[in-house]
Amino acid sequence: MTEIVDKPIQHFLDELASRSPTPGGGSVAALMGAQGAALVGMVCHLTLGKPQYAEVEATMQDLLARSEVLRTALTAMVKADVAVFDRLMACYGLPKTTDEEKAARSEAIQAVLKEATDVPLACAKACHEVIALTEIAATYGYLGVVSDAGVAVMAAHSGLKSAALNVYINTGSLKDRVFAELKLAELAILLNGIDEKVNHIFQLVKDKL
Repeated sequence: MTEIVDKPIQHFLDELASRSPTPGGGSVAALMGAQGAALVGMVCHLTLGKPQYAEVEATMQDLLARSEVLRTALTAMVKADVAVFDRLMACYGLPKTTDEEKAARSEAIQAVLKEATDVPLACAKACHEVIALTEIAATYGYLGVVSDAGVAVMAAHSGLKSAALNVYINTGSLKDRVFAELKLAELAILLNGIDEKVNHIFQLVKDKL
C-alpha cells in the first residue's frame, strides 16, 4: 500500500473525509506540526544569503537544521498515528466469547492504548519545539516572509492542542492510572503557558507587518 504521506493531498483529504477512521485527527495534528516546521524552513531559506541578514546567517543555518529534523519526525508521525489506530481497532475486533479470550483481548487493547497515548504525546512535544523555532524565525527572519513565521506558529499550536485531545481520549480508557497520570503530567507541562507564548509570537509577527 502506498504510504499515506506519499499520496496526493487530494487523496489524503478524500480519505480524511470518508467513513474510514484513518487517517484522522491524530494524523492531521502531526501534519499541522510538520507544516509549521516546513514554514520555518522556508523563512530560513529565504533569509540565508541576503547581505542585510549576514549577521544572523549562523542562527538561521542552525534554525533550518532543527526545523528539518522536526519536519521529518512529524511527517513520520502522520503514518505512525494511522498504524497505531489500525492496530487498536484490530484489538477491539478480537474474539471475546470465553473468559480467556476476553482477558487476552483486554490485555491487548490496554497495551496498544499505551502506544496510542505515546504517539500523540510525541507529536505534542515536537509541535511544542516547532513553536519555539517560530519565535526565532519571526525575530531574525527576512521581513518579506515574516507572516509565514506567523502561519507556522499557528499551525504548530493547532498541532499541539489537537495532539493533546488524542492524549486525553486515550488516557481516559487506560486502566493503568499511574501510566496515564504520568503522561497527562507530561502533557500539562507542554500546555502550561503555551497559549500566551503563541499569542506573543503572533503579536511579534503582526507588529512587523
